[in-house]
Amino acid sequence: MFCYQCEETNKGEGCTIAGVCGKKDEVSNLQDMLIYVLKGISISNIEAKKQGIKNEKADIFIVNELFSTITNTNFDKKYFLNKIKEALKLRNNINNEISKVQNYDAVTWNPKDDEDILRKAKEVGILSTENEDIRSLQYLLIYGIKGIAAYVHHAYELGKKDEEIFNFMQEGLSATLKELSADELTSLVLKCGEYGVKTLALLDDANTSTYGHPEPTDVNIGVGKNPGILISGHDLKDLKELLDQTEGTGVDVYTHGEMLPSNAYPYFKKYKHFIGNYGNAWWKQKEEFERFNGPILLTSNCLVPPKETYKDRVYMTGVVGFEGLKFIPDRMNEKQKDFSSIINHAKKCNPPEQLEDGNITIGFAHNTLINSADKILDAIKSGDIKQFVVMAGCDGRHKERDYYTEFAKKLPRDSVILTAGCAKYRYNKLKLGDIGGIPRVIDAGQCNDSYSLVVIAKKLAEILKVDINDLPIIYNIAWYEQKAVLVLLALLSLGVKNIILGPKLPAFVSQNVLNVLVENFKIRPNSSIEEDLKTLKLVA
Repeated sequence: MFCYQCEETNKGEGCTIAGVCGKKDEVSNLQDMLIYVLKGISISNIEAKKQGIKNEKADIFIVNELFSTITNTNFDKKYFLNKIKEALKLRNNINNEISKVQNYDAVTWNPKDDEDILRKAKEVGILSTENEDIRSLQYLLIYGIKGIAAYVHHAYELGKKDEEIFNFMQEGLSATLKELSADELTSLVLKCGEYGVKTLALLDDANTSTYGHPEPTDVNIGVGKNPGILISGHDLKDLKELLDQTEGTGVDVYTHGEMLPSNAYPYFKKYKHFIGNYGNAWWKQKEEFERFNGPILLTSNCLVPPKETYKDRVYMTGVVGFEGLKFIPDRMNEKQKDFSSIINHAKKCNPPEQLEDGNITIGFAHNTLINSADKILDAIKSGDIKQFVVMAGCDGRHKERDYYTEFAKKLPRDSVILTAGCAKYRYNKLKLGDIGGIPRVIDAGQCNDSYSLVVIAKKLAEILKVDINDLPIIYNIAWYEQKAVLVLLALLSLGVKNIILGPKLPAFVSQNVLNVLVENFKIRPNSSIEEDLKTLKLVA
């Protein structure tokens, strides 16, 4: 195997024996094989569309199975073997419908048996592209498209789709099979960022049109006296259906990790048994799931291989996979998912053990902040707010991420943090206070709600009649996996410059590609807190 798609990749170079995430070598190879076949489907499906043959099943299959390969989503060898076979069948059906089949191995190759798939999987991975810079650009594009896939998946579940986004994803995947120049691939990478903005807007519309605009909310981080179910991941529709089915059962529901922002949506506030948030970011789940006592539902990525002591309490749904865990099937015939098994399990469990108490304030997405624009502008003009610091992105388990906690603590009192994603768990429980009623940690929501930060920046630039890079906004962003790559590309497509990225730069970015990013966008890695505060002119 060779995998370098996440920030924690071994030695900052690549995982070659097993993934730091817990992924085994055969699973990694099968993920590469699945992506290879998805490229073949893309080429054939583009040709089919040219001939007037539309296949939404292929569009959404590509979306869902790219999502299944994102870090910490699916660890199940059997799942990937089955999906490769399903992908080959889907591709062959498209080939049978079109008048001309393109002469690419990913379009025409068919296995004899499972062993043939496993053999082929070792040949089509990352290192099959020899030129380091071309490989770097190809995988910057692929990882950006994986980020698009994750967000499109959630939007599609709520009935929102955009054929142009489907088409770009397939254009981008197809391009990685072709002999394109570095300039051509760079253009596609930036185009991926443009489609990233469109995708984030699509999911924002899906969430807010269904559940209302998030509003400032104090979220309970303590526990109740009833047994509970802990829901983690990102899928709001799963949360809605779980709340419907647990109502009146005596079972409470708590959010975990990236589900925290759901507490701010008006729709979910009607559920009296929706207690609040339990625990912290994804990487602490081994400790926190142990102490929750009740069952846990994983709805998307951010699964850590579970300990035997609580493994029997972990349930999966959607594209999540791990051998030996219970799985709740997808919706059929427009009916809700059936959560009766996890609810019955919860009834037999003790209430959660208390980890902490009190509240944290969330719910500052773009609708709330734009409605407060006058108050914010007044604070800027009066000098009460000198700087906004975007500290969005992902959290991770390594000690070096304490940097973000200490950075937040040392920011001058006239600066405000704008955040989205699980990176906020490094500082969202610090007592940083407010500025004239404006919290010094403004939490816009999940990683996809980075769109809110984009909307806010564009609105401020419009009101102040300045370029986006002349705003009193600076960027110190943490990344971990492929959705963060997509958010970064979205910012670059908007022309945002001078981004500090950490805790270390992606292993898949070659030195020459990094030089281009530095030259055109002034991206640089974080260093020491003191040096970064000086560089960003944030020394009090």
